[in-house]
Amino acid sequence: MSKTVFIIGHTFPEPETTAAGSRMMQLINLFLLEGYKITFGSTASMSDQSADLVGLGVHTEILKLNHPSFDTFIAKLQPDVVLFDRFITEEQFGWRVAEQCPDALRVLDTEDLHFLRKAREAAYKKDGNLRQVDLFSNTAKREITSILKCDLSLIISEIEMELLITTFKISEEILQYLPFLPKSNAEIKSTFPKYEARRDFVTIGNFFHAPNVDSVKWLHKDIWPLIRAKLPKATLSVYGAYAPQQITELHNEKQGFFIKGWVPSVETVMSKARVCLAPIRFGAGLKGKLLDAMFYGTPAVTTSIGAEGMYGVGVHAGGVEDEVAQFVNRAVLLHEQEEDWLLSQQDGFTILNTRFNTDLHSQSLLRQIQHISETIKAHRASNFMGQILQQQSMQAAKYLSKWIALKNS
Repeated sequence: MSKTVFIIGHTFPEPETTAAGSRMMQLINLFLLEGYKITFGSTASMSDQSADLVGLGVHTEILKLNHPSFDTFIAKLQPDVVLFDRFITEEQFGWRVAEQCPDALRVLDTEDLHFLRKAREAAYKKDGNLRQVDLFSNTAKREITSILKCDLSLIISEIEMELLITTFKISEEILQYLPFLPKSNAEIKSTFPKYEARRDFVTIGNFFHAPNVDSVKWLHKDIWPLIRAKLPKATLSVYGAYAPQQITELHNEKQGFFIKGWVPSVETVMSKARVCLAPIRFGAGLKGKLLDAMFYGTPAVTTSIGAEGMYGVGVHAGGVEDEVAQFVNRAVLLHEQEEDWLLSQQDGFTILNTRFNTDLHSQSLLRQIQHISETIKAHRASNFMGQILQQQSMQAAKYLSKWIALKNS
């Protein structure tokens, strides 16, 4: 009898617009390949960019927030695994899952640590000093509570794993390092356009994401004018869904700065560019644009925040520079010097095959799910703090939700 997994999504995944959407589709495909029956539910509506889950054989369900219909639905479904997409969905539905399906394995996909991203954004906007980051915020308390209440949490970055274990003393037993899972590593190939067939620069990112907005504004104000001064015929194409007016207004053909909006195929634009630019000044997790750049053989120049958790020690797939002058020099060098470009491209392929080995990480996750499922009582007993939080948080969320439901009726 096949096992079932119920994914409660913050939104329906949009793999062509957000890295979070790509991440979710990677998890869905992993479970499908393992023979799981999947139901995906969300309180959000589907968009034109939402993935065709039904076409993949995934049942979809529109969920109602603070409504007892969820209890009826999940009690009938009785999934083996429930996966929460970000801690907010665990807060909303975790107590209902625990009540109706107490034996179901509860898994939290953090995407990235939201409290870390928000803390860095606040610190950057205050004085630009990321050394003075307040990690112990209310968001941190909420997110770590959800991590402790779940049987297993998926952590996308080694840096975030270390932070949770060393600073917040979270047991490794309830954490699973799971970076991005690119298409099969066997598909990584060097048959994309060669150096001489490529030209110009590209950057890409969903503009609902504040670090991407800041990145493009920094490019426009400080970085691109210096690159353009050195390479007067070069152009930069900026791609990304949901661009606000402050971004669309930056379009300037005379300066070779093109705001091009959403693109249905990252491969189309990334594999034709010679260099990807990703000057990211705050954020957390892994950067999907850098993974895409490596996959399509496009060297990228980023910052230390952008490179965090991506490359490991001693190699990078382009350049890591935090100062504008060095960032510009590295970008121009990669664009103009084929030898440096080829070395960076090869580094990218090496990083993908070692640090982002899909088969290795997939099998590690599946083994851990199997192990915890078989030892669920002992596993939960060893996480006594999680049991305490589950009891207290479940009651608080339960009665708040019941009050909202009663008020709405």
